[in-house]
Amino acid sequence: MTDAAITAAAAQIAQAQADKALRPTIAGFFDEATNTITYVASDPATREAAVIDSVLDYEAASGRTSHGSADRVIEYLSANDLTVTWLIETHAHADHLSAAPYLQEKLGGKLAIGAEIIRVQDVFGKLFNAGSEFERDGSQFDHLFTDGETFRIGNLHGIALHVPGHTPADMAFIIGDAAFIGDTMFMPDFGTARTDFPGGDARQLFQSIHRLLRLPDETRLFLCHDYKAPGRDEFAWESTVKLQRAHNVHVHDGVTEDEFVAMRTARDANLAMPTLILPSVQVNIRGGHLPEPEDNGVSYIKIPVNAV
Repeated sequence: MTDAAITAAAAQIAQAQADKALRPTIAGFFDEATNTITYVASDPATREAAVIDSVLDYEAASGRTSHGSADRVIEYLSANDLTVTWLIETHAHADHLSAAPYLQEKLGGKLAIGAEIIRVQDVFGKLFNAGSEFERDGSQFDHLFTDGETFRIGNLHGIALHVPGHTPADMAFIIGDAAFIGDTMFMPDFGTARTDFPGGDARQLFQSIHRLLRLPDETRLFLCHDYKAPGRDEFAWESTVKLQRAHNVHVHDGVTEDEFVAMRTARDANLAMPTLILPSVQVNIRGGHLPEPEDNGVSYIKIPVNAV
């Protein structure tokens, strides 16, 4: 069966590789506390930009938030005279809180995520007993991307791709010749994302990854996290389709779907939950907003006991 979205993305990438004016300028901001990379992808001609997967600093012991990570992004945008068009989340992260509302207040732009966020909202809305006041329709976001949908950042062309497996709502975003692939693959020496969260599926992830690996070999892949695989001393977050196909320790060419599912399932069974999963998901399904303050003016994050 023809995958029209991948065909269109491949054509866009080839065009951008041939025409420098169609390639984004990309800056990555690494947050070592959560091993997360926030990206700014901008059009050099119009100075329009997208911020992808921002981080709100959160101190679990005290419950306090701060904005150092987001302010670094703001400083870069200001220094380069960039205007934010989009604030994009590749999925509802389980390892950090989103700073999108803070950035939107400071910079504007539309907050967007994949349309399947409604499935994640439904599952976690029940887990946190969020009540009827918590809408499970994605309305906390300004835009819900569907598979194959196109968008613009100034003169740059973008295509949204649905790549479920890590969660049901994961998206990858092709901007010019660059692909921001969220939690699908990591650096080749580290492998792939876990699939044991609610709605995750190892078989789906394998299929999503191989969908991405049909893009042109030299497609630049920008990863959401890095954890420094054993033997590597530096953090890294950019790869290519060609490198992933040849060297990814989990899904290099020759690994079958059944082999991957068996490996991923066994590996996931021994992984600890991310340190910030409960506050992160609770906030991120709300588009990065904290739960509504109670009658004393304080927001509270719930910790379900013996439920996860």
